[in-house]
Amino acid sequence: MKAVICENGELEVADLPSPEPGPGQVLLNVLRCGICGSDLHARHHADQQADILSEAGYTGFMRSNQRVVLGHEFCGEVAEYGTGCRKKITTGTTVAALPLIRRGGELHATGLSASAFGGYAENVLVEESLMFAVPNGLSPDLSALTEPMAIGRHAVRRAEINTRDVAIVIGCGPVGLAVICMLKAQGVRTIVASDIAAGRRELALSCGADIVVDPTEGSPYEAFGDRGHLKTVPQGAELVVGTMEKLARVPLPWHQVWRVGEALGLNPKRPVIFECVGVPGILDEIIASAPLLSRIVVVGVCMEPDRIRPSMAINKEIELRFVVGYTPLEFRDTLHMLADGKVNGTAMVTGTVGLSGVESAFTALGSPERHAKILIDPRDLGEVPRGLEAGQPRSPA
Repeated sequence: MKAVICENGELEVADLPSPEPGPGQVLLNVLRCGICGSDLHARHHADQQADILSEAGYTGFMRSNQRVVLGHEFCGEVAEYGTGCRKKITTGTTVAALPLIRRGGELHATGLSASAFGGYAENVLVEESLMFAVPNGLSPDLSALTEPMAIGRHAVRRAEINTRDVAIVIGCGPVGLAVICMLKAQGVRTIVASDIAAGRRELALSCGADIVVDPTEGSPYEAFGDRGHLKTVPQGAELVVGTMEKLARVPLPWHQVWRVGEALGLNPKRPVIFECVGVPGILDEIIASAPLLSRIVVVGVCMEPDRIRPSMAINKEIELRFVVGYTPLEFRDTLHMLADGKVNGTAMVTGTVGLSGVESAFTALGSPERHAKILIDPRDLGEVPRGLEAGQPRSPA
């Protein structure tokens, strides 16, 4: 099979033996594979991530000097079953699968490990137990969005946001756009999206954002008007003292009234902020700029050491939640949401390219004004992402 090999930061199309499915495994003919920001980072910063994951107990993450086939956002056709499979899905069926595979009794991250070659290839192996048939004739372009969209679904679920909360998404790359799509699908009424790139702000509107902000010209924390958010520490103190002064005039014990208010949800309002940039300094900037009591959900992966000021976060009582990945149920539900039209990721796909064009696609993704998600079609001979010349998003077939 033909595949794109990454080694020492270089990308090369090579001929490799087609992988053979082991017990409980399935060989797929790859139809589409998305290029993820994690792939761009891994090309040049794999060793940093490998060191971190090694501390967390996973030693199989790719190293820069290893030969790796990237790609974990894929869909494909069932080609061959290994031994011990139940074979409930017919050969030839289009499927999506979680990017995890067993090797020698250990689980490895497909497309991010030398032990688990990924979807930048004509074939890829998956675990039958982690494979799901694509419903409703969903196109390969949209089926391949299941994995990145599941990231967004997991982030939104972990945020515990309700429909009346203001959601603020910082960064409108593929991760931020997936979060916006899932916020919209969940019925969140006010979604603010912030990005310095005009092209990505337009994509954010297409994905469901209600307000878009250029952070060089305005604040995403001011764009939605007065929602009762506390902006400064003195405002927080004034609310406490002012409330106590009012309760002193109530002919009931103040603490009982306070408890009733808390039970009814009459607490200070706060936005839910999704950090989807993942560069040093952005988290501390959000903590410093966000209203008091804000919940910050960190979705962007910062590959460099970073620093925040805990005292700032403490004085503003900021809540931080770090999220990664998704559950099999979230993956399955995301696939069905795409197929049922409950979430629309069409705007995210801005180009396709063949295996020989992966290098040019990596370069193109450095231009946030033009591209969000580029998909690889192994049967495509294109060496330049379609849509690049015109600079316009491409609607999936």
